[in-house]
Order: sequence, then C-alpha cells, then structure tokens
Amino acid sequence: MKKITVFTLVIILLSGSFAFSQETKKKITLDELWHKYKFYPKTVHGINSLSNGKQFTMIKAGSLVVYDYATGDSVGVLLQKEKLIPEGKKTPIHLGEYFMNKDENKFLIPTATESIYRHSKKSDFYIYDEETGRLSRLSENGKQRLADFNPAGNKVAFVRKNNLYIKDLTNGKEQQITTDGKVNEIINGTCDWVYEEEFGFTKAFFWSPDGKKIAYYHFNESKVKEYTLTYYGKLYPRLYTYKYPKAGEDNSVVTIYVYDLETGKSTKMNTGENSDTYIPRIKWTNDANVLAIEHLNRLQNHLEILLANASTGETSTMYVDDNPYYIDITDDLTFLPDNKRFIITSEKDGYNHIYLCTMDGKKEKRLTKGKWDVTKVYGYDAENGMVYYQSAELSPLNRDIYKVSLKGKRKKISTRTGTNDATFSNNFEYYVNTFSDANTPPYITMNKNDGKELRVLEDNKAFTEMMASYNLSKKTFSSFTDSVITLPDGKQTYLNTWQILPPDFDSTKQYPVLLYQYSGPGSQSVLNSWGWSNYFWFQMLAQNGIIVTCVDNRGTGARGQEFKKMTYKQLGKYENIDHIAYARYLGRLPYVDKNKIGVFGWSYGGFMSSLDITKGADVFSTAIAVAPVTSWRYYDNIYTERYMRKPQDNPKGYDDNSPINFVKKLKGNFLLVHGSADDNVHFQNSMDMITALVNANKQFELFVYPNKNHGIYGGNTRYHLYKKMTDFLYKNLKGVDLTLEEINK
Repeated sequence: MKKITVFTLVIILLSGSFAFSQETKKKITLDELWHKYKFYPKTVHGINSLSNGKQFTMIKAGSLVVYDYATGDSVGVLLQKEKLIPEGKKTPIHLGEYFMNKDENKFLIPTATESIYRHSKKSDFYIYDEETGRLSRLSENGKQRLADFNPAGNKVAFVRKNNLYIKDLTNGKEQQITTDGKVNEIINGTCDWVYEEEFGFTKAFFWSPDGKKIAYYHFNESKVKEYTLTYYGKLYPRLYTYKYPKAGEDNSVVTIYVYDLETGKSTKMNTGENSDTYIPRIKWTNDANVLAIEHLNRLQNHLEILLANASTGETSTMYVDDNPYYIDITDDLTFLPDNKRFIITSEKDGYNHIYLCTMDGKKEKRLTKGKWDVTKVYGYDAENGMVYYQSAELSPLNRDIYKVSLKGKRKKISTRTGTNDATFSNNFEYYVNTFSDANTPPYITMNKNDGKELRVLEDNKAFTEMMASYNLSKKTFSSFTDSVITLPDGKQTYLNTWQILPPDFDSTKQYPVLLYQYSGPGSQSVLNSWGWSNYFWFQMLAQNGIIVTCVDNRGTGARGQEFKKMTYKQLGKYENIDHIAYARYLGRLPYVDKNKIGVFGWSYGGFMSSLDITKGADVFSTAIAVAPVTSWRYYDNIYTERYMRKPQDNPKGYDDNSPINFVKKLKGNFLLVHGSADDNVHFQNSMDMITALVNANKQFELFVYPNKNHGIYGGNTRYHLYKKMTDFLYKNLKGVDLTLEEINK
C-alpha cells in the first residue's frame, strides 16, 4: 500500500497550493471549446524534406517555398501559385497537399478531394511540370486515388473505380492495367475497408526501384458479408452498402501481383495455398526484381517475410517471427543499402526492440536491450550507420529520441522531460523535435541529429500566456497498486494514473469523480503529453467541482508484452477489474464522495464504460459511453481476432466480457451516444444494447447523431455532444438539475 499512501500525501500537499484566491482567473466555457475552438495551440505543419536533406519545403501564401534546415532562411520558391492557374481559369488551384517526383521538378496536386473512409479519399489531380511550365489534369475520366510518380517521373500510376491505371506523361496516354475491378467485389491497387482500418494503409501499389514494374494488391471481397448504413435528410433515406467482415466471418482473398511495363503482363506472387491469411505489408528490396511480402496467419501470431522473384512469382522465406499472443504490424522493416541486411522490430524477448538481421536468415543481432519498449523507428542513416528511434526507456510516461549504431552503441538525443517526437530530413542530418508535457503545449524546435537545438519554430508563448489567465489545475501523475493487480507470473504490479483536482480543492470536502479511460490493447492515456481538446474540457469539469482522473489498466502499452497482452482472449476482463479496484480506492479517500464516481469513454472506452456501469455497478454511479462496442461479435475480424481469436473458438471470452450480456446489473445513470452512420463501430452495437436494456427494464438516456460517423463531428455536432455530456455529468455527479450555463450565471 506504499504507493497509495504516497498518492494520498501528494494530493493533500497539493491542496495547500490551491488555497490562494482564484477570483481573478477565468472559467472555461463550452462555447470557447467547441464554437470558438480557442484552446488549440499552434503546431508546425507541412515541413517536407528535399532529397538533398539540406533543405525543406513549406506552403506559404499558396506557393511552395524552399528553406534551409541549418539557418531557417528562405532560399527560393520551388512552385509559385501564379503557375497553378488552369487553362481558361483566372485563379490558381488550391495548393494544400502535393507530391513530387524524384527530381523535384514535377508535382501532383490533389483538388476537390472527397473522403471515403477514415484514411481513403479521391481527388481531381493536377500535374505541374517545371520544365514545360504546364499545368494539366492528370485524367479527364473521373476522380483518381493515390496518384504516384514512377522513379523517372515520366509516368503516374493511380487507382480509379477499383482498377489500376498508368498515365504516360510523355504522350498523354492513359493505360488501364487491371479490368476486373468492381464495387463490393474486386479491388486492385488499394484496400478493402478492414485492411484500411486495421492495417492502416490505403495505397496498395508500389513502383519497383527501376520503375519497370508495379507490385499491387488484388482483393476479392465477393464472399465478405455486407453491412448497410442509412443516411437521413431527404424524403427517402439513402442506403450505402459496403463489405465489413465481422469476427469469425470470411475475409477478402488477398493476392499480390507484379505488373511488368515492358511485357504488359501481371504475374501472381506465390504466398501459399492457404488464402485465409493476411498480407499486411509489401515492400520492394533494393533489388528491382525482388519484392518482400509480409505474410501473417489469421491468428496473427505467426509472421513470415517472403522474398518474391518479381518475374516468376517464386518465393522463399527471409524471416519468421512467432508470438504466444499476437504480433503488431508496423512499418519498421528497413533494407540496408548492401541489400544483404535489414532492420525490424520484434517483441520476441518480451519488449519491443530493434533487430539487425541478414536476408539469408543466418544472423540476427538485437540493437536495443532492456525492460522497456521502442515505440517508434524513424529510419536508418546509411551514411553514419545509425538507426533513429523513440522509446519509453526512462519511463512509460515519457518518450525520448535516441540513436543506435549497428554495433549497438546508443545515445539519447532529446533533452526535455515529457513526450518528444521527431521528423527527420531525408539524410537524417536534421530533425524537427515536437515536445510537450501534460501541462505544456507543443514546443517545436529544429535540431541537429546529435540533439543540438538550432532554433525554435514554435514556442506557443501566446497560448501559454492565455492559459495563465484561466483558473486551471495541474495535471499530476501517480501510481496505484492493489492486491488484484497482478501479471501472468503472479507478481503484483502498479497502474499509472493522472488526476486534475478542482482549482479551489479543499481536502476537508468531498468531491465527485469522473474516471476517463480508453483502455484498449497497446493504447496509452496516461502519458506525459499534451492532451488537446479534452484537456480543457476536463479542466472545465474540475472548475465546476469534479475531480477528473484516468488510469492505464493492464492491457495498455509501453510496459512490455506481458503487461500489454495480459488481456489476450478476454478483452474487458482485467480492464474492468482494474477500473473497479481503482474506483474502490478512490472511494476510500476522505475527499471523494464514493457514491458519485462516474466513468466516460469513447469507442473502446465506450465499451469499457458500458462494462464498468454494469459489472461495476456497485462502485460506478454514472457512465457515458460514446460509440461503444457492446459485443465483440459485432466488430471487425482483424482487430477482434487479433486479441480474442474467433468467436467460434473462444465463445466465453466474447460473452463473459461484453456489456450487452450484463445489463441486468445496471443501477446507475447511463448515457449512450452513437452516430447513426458509424462505419467503424456499427450503430447495431447500441441498438442491440438498447433492446437488452429495455428487456431488462433498465432506464437509461440515449442520444443518436444522424448521419455521423465514428468521430461524431461536423457543424454544431461537437458542441451539442459535449453540452449533452457536461449537463449529464453535472446533474448526476453534482446532484444539481441545472445546466452549466445556468450554474455559471
């Protein structure tokens, strides 16, 4: 109980610092949060390294300007907005995003972009050619997706209506490479919904290093079951149907082809006879005829990297990784210039570390070691033989930037305590360091690769001064342990927490508590990093007398494999145990009203808040669940089976921890919120939860946002949602049936 005692002491000591008058400080309002968007600090966007690694580009006033990394001085304009006026038009197209060829003299510029799903979109692309001074449309035959120059810059490949095309820029001809693309049946060159959402990519074609071939994905989703979304607002609602494979159901059959531009033929790569598998990544090696294919079994605990002969399709195994739980897919695979070695990350020793391996499979060397996780790999500096990465070595609460040589000698190059992230130049000579901590907005600097700070790009001084005018409390960190918090080896462990106390906190009074959590596998909500919009909403709740806290339960990230993967095959079980234990502890504190402990979460967090208010009904009096999974049987198979296996093989794991099966336990106040057009966590989850609640004769509150997706935003939606949640919390945790606007008057 030592850590609990320390936590309590910290809170009591902090109470003294809030004793002074706060009358001159301002209170946060929802109008400032979600109408004026006042509490968003500045960031630095759009720094793109040129190939020389000495200079970078940024969009300024509609033009593309070149700057020097070392000095920050402008050294010229690479693309002037006056050159971006289409023929017959008077105004230039909007330059908001662009893609350059290798020689940096041709530009692809998307316009009139439409979103499809979370990552996917389609656009009307324009091409600007610096040599000819000509601006032209990429195609007149409909919007394009994922347009990409070949290495020579004289061809562009793109996807349209599920087929792959190549535009020859020398003669203007557009060639259709695949012809079988069909909506909800065949996809070429991009992904189906579940690959996009769970493997995190949409571009599914890649030029070979010499530009003579294109490797591309082919999805046959004809056997995948369909889900239909309903969009309201007109006399007859519009229906949108797409393929969505739920847990235990059929997936797309995925194959890899390589198209040869010289022969005009596509060759299928041999990935084995079993088609019920995943191919989460493909990547060309430095050999223009050898393609690396990451091949993952459906259980996602056995990964093979195959080397494919692009001309024949024959494959051999380069690398194998097995895990007793599951394998997380990353983009960390990097081939060294000698084309004999590669770098990859793995959790094979219990923590995520960087390994140097030979492509013949004979040698393997771990470059980083210790009971801590590498959290990101930035890349390999071939000239200096260094790998740059981010890790949680010093604390799971913080992130630092390191470099390590191929001999295993490493050095920390970040200097500030908190969360550091980096964007490196192409040659790794410079990097932009974005730093923040729990109470400090982003502080962004330009640095040399040894960590030396060259200049400040954004210090958010004005934002920090604005923060000082508000009656804010510090977000503080602590740790919690309990006899039930153990690891698979039986050893007791601790959970990291943060707290925001009311600014006028008085330890002799009792306060209601709101537990915020997300809780999903590998996630982290307790991190010494800037919290963006919710930070100020939580501060607003604290200003109105509610203690806000968060706990990272077992299953969350940056603390090794056993901690993260303890929830395997039983999502929700240990998370719920940890939430209940933490809530019981809070209820024992003299300044907490144990009868007024609430919980709030979104998505996985909504799943957990629904579980907490049912299985944890004795300790949680109030819960808000936004877009919750209510049964893992309803969610997509790649995500769900990674952690739960198929429902056919693990029915108890699914049913024993799905809140829809525990509604009879509900005692408290429950607000259920969902977007009706959520393509990710289907509205079905809430509809069937409603049915179960009604059948159990349980009262609850429901709010549905028509036509809104998983993010529930657009127009007045966010303000409306946060007002609804704020009033609900104030009524049920404060016990006053007034809105915050009325209270603040």
